[in-house]
Amino acid sequence: MGNFIKRALFGVIFAIVLITGIVVHPFAFFAIFMGITLLAVYEFFNLIQKNDSSPQVITGMIASSILFSACFAYTYFQNSLLFAFLVPVIVLIPIIEMYRKKENPFGNIAYTMLGLLYVATPFSLLNFLVFPFGDMHFHWEILMGVFVLIWANDTGAYLVGVNFGKTRLFERISPKKSWEGSIGGGIITLAIAWLISIYSTDLNLIQWILTGFIVVIFGSLGDLVESLLKRSINIKDSGTIIPGHGGLLDRFDAILLVSPMVFVMLQVIKEYFH
Repeated sequence: MGNFIKRALFGVIFAIVLITGIVVHPFAFFAIFMGITLLAVYEFFNLIQKNDSSPQVITGMIASSILFSACFAYTYFQNSLLFAFLVPVIVLIPIIEMYRKKENPFGNIAYTMLGLLYVATPFSLLNFLVFPFGDMHFHWEILMGVFVLIWANDTGAYLVGVNFGKTRLFERISPKKSWEGSIGGGIITLAIAWLISIYSTDLNLIQWILTGFIVVIFGSLGDLVESLLKRSINIKDSGTIIPGHGGLLDRFDAILLVSPMVFVMLQVIKEYFH
C-alpha cells in the first residue's frame, strides 16, 4: 500500500471514529474519548521513558481514567463523588515512588503528574465542552465546531505557509512554520467560525468568533509545545498508532491547550451570559 493511500485511508478511519464519538451519543463520547485519553497518556509516558526517566505508568493511567470518568459523571449525572477517589491516587504517587528505587525519584513524580496535567486534564475538560451549561443537554456541536476550527487552522496555515511563507514563526522549535502561514490560517479559521455560527445556535456569532481566536492562538501554541517536547527527546513523531499520521499527541497537540481555554470561556458564558 502506497504511503499516500495508507495515510488517506487511516485518516478517514480516524475522522470517522472521532466524529462518531462526538455526535452519536454521550456514552459513545465517553467510550471513545476515554480510550483516546488513556492511549494519549500512555504515549506521553512512553516518550518520557525515552528521555531516561521512569514515570509511574500504571498509576498515571488509573488517575487519568478516574479524572475523565469524574468529569463525565459530574457533567452528565451531576455527581461529583468520583473526584474524591482521584485524591488518594494522586497522594499515592509520591508514596509509591519511595518504594520503586528508581533514579531521579522527584523527576519521576513530576513527569507522572505532568501526564495528568498536560494530557489527561485537557481531554477530561472536553466533557465540559459537550455539557457546558448544566442543562443536561448534549451540546455536541460545540466540540465538533472546535475540532473543525482546529482542522481549518492547521490546513489553512499549511497551505498559506507552503505557498507564501517566508518569515519563520519559531525557528528554534519548528523550522517550517511561518508568520504568513499562521496569519493565513487565522483568517481562514475566523471565516469558518462565522460560517459555523450560521448553522449552530449553541453559541452566538461573537462566542464562535472568540472560540476561533482561542483556536488560532492556543492551537498554534499547542502545536509548538508538542514540537518542543519531541525536539527535547530528539524524535520526529510522538508515536505510530495512526499509520502515516504519527501518534495521538501529534494529532491532538492543539486540543491540549485549546480545550482548557474554551472551558474557561464557556464557564464565563454560563455564569454571566447564559
